[in-house]
Amino acid sequence: MPKSMTLRLTDEQAAELEAIARVENVPIAEEVRIALAEHIASRRRDRAFQTRLKASIKRNQEILDRLAST
Repeated sequence: MPKSMTLRLTDEQAAELEAIARVENVPIAEEVRIALAEHIASRRRDRAFQTRLKASIKRNQEILDRLAST
């Protein structure tokens, strides 16, 4: 199910995004989705990010385990 979000851009970012969407003949929202998909794919390939992600998962799991224990 789609989720609506508010995004704050500088005037320059907004103008460039609008121009790209116009040239590509797609809605601005579609250009944002494309950019986000590319960014997420980049993070999945980024070893340093993956290392930080695994550390975050471990920390959060430890907290959840403590909360779940009675």
